[in-house]
Amino acid sequence: MGKLKSRPVKPVEARVDAFLSQLTLDEKVTLLSGKDVWNTMPLERLGIQSVVMTDGPHGVRTCHPEMGRMVGQATCFPTGIAMGASWDPELIERVGEALGEETIGMGCDILLGPCINIIRAPLGGRNFETYSEDPYLTGRLGVGYVRGVQSRGVGTSLKHFACNNQEIERFRSSSNLDERTLREIYLSAFEAIVKEAKPWTVMCSYNRINGVYASQNHYLLKEILKGEWDYKGAVISDWDANHTVFESIKGGLDLEMPGPVKYYGRLLEQAVVNWQIEEDAIDDAVRRILRLIVWTGKHANGVRRKPGSVNTPDHQALAQQLAEESIVLLKNEGNILPLDTNKIKSIAVIGPNAAEGRIGGGGSSFVVPPHRVSPLQGLQSRLGPDVRIVYAKGCDNYINPPVVSNDWLLMPDKAGMGLKGEYFDNSGFQGVPTYSSQDLRLDFWWFASTPAAGSLQRSSAHWNGFLRVPESSEYRLSLQNSGYIRVFLNGELVLANKAPANSAPDHGISSKDALASLTAGSLIPIRIEFIRHENQDFAHWRLCMHPWHDPALDNRLALAVEAARQCDVALVFAGMAEGNESEGGDRPDMDLPSPQDELIRQVTQANPNTIVVLNCGGPVCLPWLDQVPAVLNAFYPGMEGGNAVARVLLGEVNPSGKLPVTFPKRIEDNPAFINNTYYGARDINYGEGLFVGYRYYDKRQIEPAFPFGHGLSYTTFDYGKITMDEMVETGEPVQVKVGICNTGSKAGMEVIQLYVRDVESSLPRPPKELKGFKKVLLQPGEEKEVGFTLSMRDLSYYDPYQKRWIAEAGEFEILIGASSRDVRARAKFRLINPG
Repeated sequence: MGKLKSRPVKPVEARVDAFLSQLTLDEKVTLLSGKDVWNTMPLERLGIQSVVMTDGPHGVRTCHPEMGRMVGQATCFPTGIAMGASWDPELIERVGEALGEETIGMGCDILLGPCINIIRAPLGGRNFETYSEDPYLTGRLGVGYVRGVQSRGVGTSLKHFACNNQEIERFRSSSNLDERTLREIYLSAFEAIVKEAKPWTVMCSYNRINGVYASQNHYLLKEILKGEWDYKGAVISDWDANHTVFESIKGGLDLEMPGPVKYYGRLLEQAVVNWQIEEDAIDDAVRRILRLIVWTGKHANGVRRKPGSVNTPDHQALAQQLAEESIVLLKNEGNILPLDTNKIKSIAVIGPNAAEGRIGGGGSSFVVPPHRVSPLQGLQSRLGPDVRIVYAKGCDNYINPPVVSNDWLLMPDKAGMGLKGEYFDNSGFQGVPTYSSQDLRLDFWWFASTPAAGSLQRSSAHWNGFLRVPESSEYRLSLQNSGYIRVFLNGELVLANKAPANSAPDHGISSKDALASLTAGSLIPIRIEFIRHENQDFAHWRLCMHPWHDPALDNRLALAVEAARQCDVALVFAGMAEGNESEGGDRPDMDLPSPQDELIRQVTQANPNTIVVLNCGGPVCLPWLDQVPAVLNAFYPGMEGGNAVARVLLGEVNPSGKLPVTFPKRIEDNPAFINNTYYGARDINYGEGLFVGYRYYDKRQIEPAFPFGHGLSYTTFDYGKITMDEMVETGEPVQVKVGICNTGSKAGMEVIQLYVRDVESSLPRPPKELKGFKKVLLQPGEEKEVGFTLSMRDLSYYDPYQKRWIAEAGEFEILIGASSRDVRARAKFRLINPG
């Protein structure tokens, strides 16, 4: 992957000034809102084209033909939480480069990511998209990601700014917290990425912060982001997150998305004409949009980017490498892993996530790849005929049924996956379709406009093709929709649902279920019809489907236990079904859904050589942990996840992932639980303050199931003594060195973690805070010296009274180890004021 070649061009600011000087007030205002769902407004007179945005952040999401965007399958990388578990900013930068190339290849200019909100509590619906509970780790990975994507001439969108830490009531709730917590925990990663990587856009969150919506929060956007941090890019709203004209433009929101415009546009122009808003405020926002247009080259004389590439072998290999580096070995009693295939002749592969590759959570980040490799497929391809594999599902793990798998769907001509969609500008499917497409996923979210270019207030669409299910069974079909929808199988109406016409606060979405008996392998004609409610801005429908088993007749658990009893080793693949963790909702609890805990218990009783592989985006309760000798956490490992898991199990890859979040033993132990406004309230009070994640467990001396930073290896590492000065003057960097040696028999990577403890502090501080880490590859017997440089900011706390960061003179302790609880070396130094 080579860097873009530069050529002499007029400086960015000169081109921005030239454009700005030619704009009328009407044209200025036009640039501050979206044209439609994904495009900004063009200005043909000046050769300014639309900037095209697309969802991310772990793949380019273009699976629906919205506004004529290119549709196709893209490489699905492991999700944000898995990126966090890699603890490898250089690898994440390479992933960013690949994502930039794929964004160009799919005809887009801005990839909406990364998601760098802090994981405050285990139940957050979008935790799987997010890097970590720690702002330092989040910031370092985010810097790598943004640099990588933008090195390809593609913009990123740092989201969600700020304090979007829950999904229930995210559109209107207020995240209430003190100034110090805001600065040290929830803004710190944003600050690092803005200052070091310079993302082209920052996306406001939906929620309020201390009672003020993020999209009109003057303190957040104007004073901190654009003022203190000197941010030059554009601030954009999350989709439909803007609620005002005056407060938003004065507060620092530059671009209202999506289009057609609601609050900016004509209303904003009138406000300037009537002297309600100064044109200078408009000019500042327009200047930032013009920079975005120049940076993306979307104007007549723009710099051409290198052509993009999608789904290349290199990108898929990179996705597999990231999956391998993110898998965390939580437990390995008796060194049962890696599996010794010279001794093992039979393996029971069990669990609801064994034969299906669970590659990500639900919502706007879901990517449709050209293929997905399940753990069962990964093992089969490597073991061949020498090892007998017995597969048994055991049970389901659905909280809500998953969206119909795209590989169950065939186009009418049987030439590709998905269904043929035809869109109409009327409510009766009349006339010639205004748009036709291959739709790969039956999960549609439309905002103020549809793919049809005609009437925006009332439209219809239908989809046709074939359904082919993997097993003969009774299937549960579940619709979630606004508007009116009907589903036909074999020409018969099997499910219809008409949702209420209101749109707030739940967008008028309702649900309805039905059962249908379907035969495996048969091509079943399917037709779906959808009519949008008149004058409803938002439209959504989703068809979910899964085999339904009568509990009285379901013997799958017994079959799984028998399979385990017959084999040398049992592998249980447990976790979440597709969509159990998703944008738009939070998890109800920390338990594994359905009878998975009982499945693991009974399989372990039948075969003590049982290994559990978790496939989920956040912590879960592990009531069987003491009975199971080995546990791996694969998170959501992307399209090549099955190959990565198989290689780690078989010892082809030595696991090197580390937990980016603490795994509590129970939900009551996590810090957010102490607040009576945990999720879904009008006011979400961050009563735990600074003590998020491991900071809280350390302060309260609570033993977690697995600590932050934990992760085992198939080899062992010895840490040497810390070398550093005992006295450091304020303002000078702190140099720290430590030796690390691979004392085992296998090559492996270790993440050396550096924590700082402020021994003498005027204000309360956590017992320790991560301020450095490095991932190091060592051959057996190899030793390296690893160095860290700490800045004054790394030693500082934010003083809300003095409104500044302070590195207070006094004693500090450096703690270096393999996790937040596995400290291998300590040293102290004193920070002194010069003179």
